Amino acid sequence: MKLKEIQQQYHQELDLIYGKEEVDSFFFLLIESFYGMTRIKLAIDSEASVENGAKMLEALEQLKDEQPIQYIIGETEFFGLPFKVNPYTLIPRPETEELVEWIIKHQPKLNHETLNILDIGTGSGCIAISLAKNIPTAKVYALDVSLGALSTAKQNAELNNVSIEFIEANILNSETWSDAFKNEKFSIIVSNPPYVREQEKQLMKPNVLNNEPHLALFVKDENPLLFYKAIAQYASTNLEPQGALFFEINEFLGREMIHLLTTNNFVNIQLKQDIFKKDRMIKGEKN
Repeated sequence: MKLKEIQQQYHQELDLIYGKEEVDSFFFLLIESFYGMTRIKLAIDSEASVENGAKMLEALEQLKDEQPIQYIIGETEFFGLPFKVNPYTLIPRPETEELVEWIIKHQPKLNHETLNILDIGTGSGCIAISLAKNIPTAKVYALDVSLGALSTAKQNAELNNVSIEFIEANILNSETWSDAFKNEKFSIIVSNPPYVREQEKQLMKPNVLNNEPHLALFVKDENPLLFYKAIAQYASTNLEPQGALFFEINEFLGREMIHLLTTNNFVNIQLKQDIFKKDRMIKGEKN
């Protein structure tokens, strides 16, 4: 089956949903992932064909259902590193890369030979693994309540050749915490917890709403800071002196987050915008 013919079919059936440029992007990502065929190779050999085009046609149907291309391929890139993703995990976002970069720039201020870092709600492990890769002296822990997410994160740690200590626990339920976790001290705690309010579902794209895990996305309208409150309380006890707490946050709740950290006795609080000029990250230091 000629790849040019499949490409034409992709445009015929997907252009109205995604637009021509994005459809081309999907097509080239797929042929490279499935057949090792680059865009340049196809440009040179316009008659290139594959024996089995069924994968491409199956992916076409998935794209018509607005399934994320990252789930179809089964992988994505974050902070220059490869990550496996699946419906157990959120697809990492560029703004989360900014959070990782902020932590990396902050860590020299702690002036420790070894840093204990905890990532709460690790999902694919993108934050924990990126930090372990870029701060070689760090001992990194990653916590999640989802066994499916932890399984994926462990694969990603192996894929990127880093050592992470994984913890299965519910940060909202201290009865699931081991004694070691209850008493461990950390230099940095970071979390990108669920923060999209139910009322904001209408603002989300169907490919996110219908495919990515709601467990990792949504909180009730009446208690949008549920996870932040629990994590801030844990951090106020388990951070080392001058240790730092980093969050990715709901862009509409920056003021509420400043108040939350203040009431938990954090100091040097800094609210930071992402590349889209949205209040997206916050940091506080233990008093």
